[in-house]
Amino acid sequence: YQITNTTNGRMYIGKKLARFKRSRPPLKGRKNKRRFSVDSDWREYYGSSDELTLDILKLGKEKFTREILFYCRSKAQLSYIEAREQFARKVLESNDYYNGHIRVRVHGKGILK
Repeated sequence: YQITNTTNGRMYIGKKLARFKRSRPPLKGRKNKRRFSVDSDWREYYGSSDELTLDILKLGKEKFTREILFYCRSKAQLSYIEAREQFARKVLESNDYYNGHIRVRVHGKGILK
């Protein structure tokens, strides 16, 4: 996703899962855990950047636009595309972005599928 500050044009490139898996302990007499899907807080989420969070508190959420750039099928694909976009846009080399770091751990097997 991309968050854009409409007052000065600064942007933030990030990722957020729409749903994730949780597990409960197994039922009596069973060994395997019970897994289920839960909706995340993506509708209210505004990134992990401290600088972006301060600007949102100072200016208000109405001064920011949020846009989904890609919808991914797996966590591996999500991580890869986030890092690819951040490197392609050179987010660390410019003050046009709120991003302060790029962290990525991706295994190629998740991308090739």
